[in-house]
Amino acid sequence: MFYCFARFICRVILAVFRRWEVRGAMNIPAEGGLILVVNHISYWDPVVVGCAIDRKVHFMAKSELFNVPLLGPVILALGTFPVRRDKSDRTAVRTAIKLLEEGHVVGVFPEGTRSRTGELLKPHRGAAMLAMKAGVPMLPVAVSGTKGFFSKIIVNMGKPLLYGKRERVSRNELENAGVHVMTLIAGLLEEAAGR
Repeated sequence: MFYCFARFICRVILAVFRRWEVRGAMNIPAEGGLILVVNHISYWDPVVVGCAIDRKVHFMAKSELFNVPLLGPVILALGTFPVRRDKSDRTAVRTAIKLLEEGHVVGVFPEGTRSRTGELLKPHRGAAMLAMKAGVPMLPVAVSGTKGFFSKIIVNMGKPLLYGKRERVSRNELENAGVHVMTLIAGLLEEAAGR
């Protein structure tokens, strides 16, 4: 209930003040586990992506955010869960896989941090690992215009990528899958920019 109310309010704000546009929404599966793989340029990215689809998105967020007064309880109530970035976080991985196997949507920023320049950063292997462990598709999502206060925001979604469920997967396979999805995101960003 709180999630739906917050999404409605944010959608109105985005439509009125940021002239936002969502492209490729028809590529989102109506049900089943799904990983949204999103580029990261602003703190507003999770809000914008969460508003862009009708399904609830459970974002992985750096654990430090949950210690911020007011913000921590709010993002927890919205279904976000913490991940530690200083080491391999098995609890976060288990939480993500459980959500995916239950048919939920998990949002991941594979770059691990915001890009200060807007250029895509090298992806971590986590998103691909989750997709292969849970056997769910990854959906590349390109967000642009979320920096600043006046630019038009565009959310451009590609087609789902399914690698199949695997118990064991090599580091090389994970890196290749990560690079592939980031290449698709780069293409979606160029498309949104009209290039």
